[in-house]
Amino acid sequence: MLILPAIDLLDNEAVRLLQGDYAKKTVYSSEPEKMIQVFEEQGATLIHIVDLNAAKTGKSENEITIKKIKEKCSVELELGGGIRSIDNIKFYDGLGVSRFILGTVAVEDPKTVEKALSLFGQNRIVIGVDAKNGFVRTKGWETNSGILYKDFLKTMYGMGIRHVIFTDISKDGMMEGPNTDVYVELLSEFPDLQLVASGGVSSTEDLVHLFENTGGKLFGAITGKAIYEGKLDLKESIRILKQKREK
Repeated sequence: MLILPAIDLLDNEAVRLLQGDYAKKTVYSSEPEKMIQVFEEQGATLIHIVDLNAAKTGKSENEITIKKIKEKCSVELELGGGIRSIDNIKFYDGLGVSRFILGTVAVEDPKTVEKALSLFGQNRIVIGVDAKNGFVRTKGWETNSGILYKDFLKTMYGMGIRHVIFTDISKDGMMEGPNTDVYVELLSEFPDLQLVASGGVSSTEDLVHLFENTGGKLFGAITGKAIYEGKLDLKESIRILKQKREK
C-alpha cells in the first residue's frame, strides 16, 4: 500500500479545503514545488496533485506551477482536477505527468474514458469517485450527479477501468480518520480494483488500520493536511507500512 502525499493547487498555491468548500481554505505554501522535493526525500514514489481551479471551472490557472513541480521531482505524479478532454491529457502527458485522474468527464462523457484507455492504457487512467451521501459529486464536488457511486463504479469497471481513487467527501479535511468500511466493501465487490483511499487519513495509525482491515489489498492512501500539520510523519509511515508488507 503506497502513501500518496497530496498537493491541492489553487491560484498557484498549495492549499487544503474543508470538505471541498472553496470558501474554507488554508494556504500551506506559495511554492508547492519545494514541497515535492521534501516528499521525495522522505520516500514517496507517487505524488497526488489536484488542480482546484480547473476542477471547479474546467480551466487551469496552475499550469506553470505543475510544470515547476514536474521539473523539481523525479518520482511519478498523478494529476486530477478539470481534466475533461483528450487534449487536456495530451497536454499534461507532454509535461511528464504519469497518471491522469478523470472525474467529471467520466460521469458526463464516458466515451472520453474509453478513448483515454485506448490511447494511454489501463495503468495511466484513474477514475476519481468523489462521493457524498452515496452519490457521485462533480465539478469540484459542487454538483450532485444523482448517480449512486456503486452504479458508476460498475459502469467504469465494465469499461476496463482498474485504477480508482475513492473520496468520502464527508471525511475530507476533518482529521477524523477514513471511512474504512467503504474500502473493505468495494474491494470485496471488485477484488482486482487498484483502489486508493482518500479523505480523513490523519495519522500513521489510520494508515495501519486501512492496511490491516483491507488485508493489504489497497493500492494506496492519500494524505495531505495531516502531513502539513505535523500529525503524520511521512518517512516513518512509509517505513512502517513497508515493514508490514514484508511480514
